[in-house]
Amino acid sequence: MKLYQKLAEFSAATLHEAMGKTGNLPSAIKPVSASMRVCGPAYTVSTMPRDNLLLHRAYAYAPAGSVLVASCSGFYEAGYWGDLMSLGAKTKGINGLVIDACVRDADDIEAMGFPVFSRGLCIRGTSNHGDGSLNEPIVIGDVLIRPGDIIVGDRDGVVVVPHERIADTIEKAKAREAREVWVRAQLREGKTSLQIYGWE
Repeated sequence: MKLYQKLAEFSAATLHEAMGKTGNLPSAIKPVSASMRVCGPAYTVSTMPRDNLLLHRAYAYAPAGSVLVASCSGFYEAGYWGDLMSLGAKTKGINGLVIDACVRDADDIEAMGFPVFSRGLCIRGTSNHGDGSLNEPIVIGDVLIRPGDIIVGDRDGVVVVPHERIADTIEKAKAREAREVWVRAQLREGKTSLQIYGWE
C-alpha cells in the first residue's frame, strides 16, 4: 500500500480538520451518488468554457490510479462529462473525477460505480476545441491543486492534501479520531458537549 492510500481511511472532513481547516473544495461539489468515495493523486485539467476535449485527453493520458481534477473556467452550465467518458476512464484505471462544473448521464455513471464529484447535473452539450492545459497547477475555489496532490472525496465533499503533507496529515487525523472516541464515551456517560469542551 502506498502511503497516500491510508488517507482513504479517514473522512474528508477529518482530513480538512487535521490540516487546520484547509484544503476543502467548494461545498457545491458533491458525488453523483452519496455512496461514492475517491482517493488518489491529482491529474489536473483546465478547460475553456463549455469545451471538454481536454477531459477526453486527460483520461487517455493520466496514469492509472489518478483522480482527474478539472477546472472549467467558471462556466457551469454544460454537461462536460458523461457515461461514455466514465466507462473509458474506468477501463483505463482512473480512480475518479472531481470537476468544478456539471456532468450528465448520472444514472449510468452511478450504475457503473465510477466516482464522479461535480457541482450538479446539466444536459447541455459541449464543444471540442481543446484549449486549456493538462497536468499543470489549477485553482478551484481558494485551493491550489498541483499534480500529485492527493484528492479525497466522500458524501460530505472533497479535500486536497498537498503531497508533502501526507504523513503529517495521517498522524493528525489519527489523533483527531482518537480524541473523538473519547468524546463519544463522555457523551454516552451523559456529559454535554459544553461540559466536554469547557464552553459552559
